[in-house]
Amino acid sequence: MSDHPANEASSVGWESLEDRIDRIIDRNRTLASENKALRQAQQNWSIERADLVRRNELAKSRIEAMINRLKSLADE
Repeated sequence: MSDHPANEASSVGWESLEDRIDRIIDRNRTLASENKALRQAQQNWSIERADLVRRNELAKSRIEAMINRLKSLADE
């Protein structure tokens, strides 16, 4: 009978440890999911940025071409 309180305390300790481990596992899963979503968002932003840079360069070259045509018209 003297072992009973020690066994009970040990059992409570293990249950507490198991609960903490379960919470850590759940938190790890949540963080992994958030990390995956953030990486996907980062990739999407990178793709969008590259497209915007490309479109900006295209607009710049068109404007430069128009300026050159206007200059050549003015020279005539």
